[in-house]
Amino acid sequence: MQIQGQARCGGRRSADRWSGAGTIFWGALGALLLAGWSLRADTLAALRQRGELRWGNDAEGGAPYIYHDPAQPERLMGFEVDFAGALAAKLGVKSEFVQHNWDLLLLGLADESKFDLVIAGIERTAENLGKVALSRPYFIFDQQLVARAGVTDVRSLADLKGRPVGVLSSSASHRLAEAAGASVKIYQDNVNYFSDLALGRLDAVLTDSPIAAENLRQQPELTAVGVPFAPGGYAVAVRPGDTNLLAAVNAAIATLIHDGTLQRIYTGHGLWNAAQQGLSGWTEASVTVPVRRRPAWSEWRTYLPLLLRAAGTTIWVTCGGMVVAVIWGLGLALLRLYGAAPVRWLAVAYIEVFRGTPLLLQIYFLYFGLAQQLGVKLSAGVAAVLALGLNYAANEAENYRAGIQAVPPGQSEAALALGMSRGLALRRIILPQGLRISLPSVTNDFIAMFKDSSIVSVIALVELTKEFQIRALDTGDYLGLGVMTAGIYLGLSYAASLGARWLERRLQRDRR
Repeated sequence: MQIQGQARCGGRRSADRWSGAGTIFWGALGALLLAGWSLRADTLAALRQRGELRWGNDAEGGAPYIYHDPAQPERLMGFEVDFAGALAAKLGVKSEFVQHNWDLLLLGLADESKFDLVIAGIERTAENLGKVALSRPYFIFDQQLVARAGVTDVRSLADLKGRPVGVLSSSASHRLAEAAGASVKIYQDNVNYFSDLALGRLDAVLTDSPIAAENLRQQPELTAVGVPFAPGGYAVAVRPGDTNLLAAVNAAIATLIHDGTLQRIYTGHGLWNAAQQGLSGWTEASVTVPVRRRPAWSEWRTYLPLLLRAAGTTIWVTCGGMVVAVIWGLGLALLRLYGAAPVRWLAVAYIEVFRGTPLLLQIYFLYFGLAQQLGVKLSAGVAAVLALGLNYAANEAENYRAGIQAVPPGQSEAALALGMSRGLALRRIILPQGLRISLPSVTNDFIAMFKDSSIVSVIALVELTKEFQIRALDTGDYLGLGVMTAGIYLGLSYAASLGARWLERRLQRDRR
């Protein structure tokens, strides 16, 4: 059986909450911990002594993999939950789920205090075998193309060259769509690309067959295109040196296959099909040769241009968002200080709402909420710029207000005494001084926005941090790629800082 693809999540992955610096730090820490794997005690003996098998996954994976029971929110359901329970029973221990961010599950194996193994739709591929040890497959999946019902010009992946196709990042679907020449739109979960497909932002979605089947049941306006293709297998991931645990897991999976337990589990979730019968035919001869990759430093000519190209997205999103923030923030400050009472109250309400709610929520509202409820379909770029701009405008409004109020009242009184109107005094006397006072705070926010812009990857914009995450998952080298990414962020921030200092000197120059 030919297995294709990279590590992927069996269901929805949580939106990326990591800033660039945070991702790089934890990636580097994980890489250091990987070096200590060979110095560890026998995990199999430890878990049997403890009496429980701790398995890592992300509870936001979604149906049919892992999800919370709507009737009992504290209870987990899904075929991987049931598989983990059956596997633990065969090992003679209890099953204990451990929540962990999906992107860092394989690195999380290095920390023995977290979990013993990973059951999270990890694909058995040569690339993944170069990072961790993998069991025999416990589930066979295929790739499935999904389009809107009634579409007649999409019959296969070959018809989608140059057209927008949604995929999960660093997955088999991702690689296949890129190889087919599609305009790949990369998502962090298995829900939002189906939403964009239904809204007409995508021409198709390429995903694993269990995910496709689940969403097709829920959305009759979508349809499967063609037959499933490119089979792959999900495997249990363990630490490279855990040979005893790997052997025990393989033996347990073989028993679950042959005694019919897996068939009962998968039938209960509507997943048993002819492909699963191939599980019993797996042999050691089916093992894929691991890919031995060189560190990213040695491949910098390949990866640095990719990171720099993604940095271009970071730059235009940040600059666009800051333009919106500066202009709208000044308007809010003036309305709050000089508007009529109802207008002042509205300005204060805006500032408090946008400062008091998460930026991620605001992005979802603009991109998905407006399209689904009002039919306003913003592009990902426009939604990203607006979300950053509207959010930061609340902060800039407070910066401007502080600067304006720092101007001595005598300045305004003198201008009015000389016969100036309030508006003229504001334009010629108050604002120039207030803006100079506010400038350091505004430029600090501009630099901060470079890093906060990483959150726009949740709406399929591949900016610098997202590109780093994709390539780090591909190569397993978080340290080398992390240093390159950090260097680019440092360069952007330093350039912005130099520009801010130049502007401050220019505005503070005495022109008398």
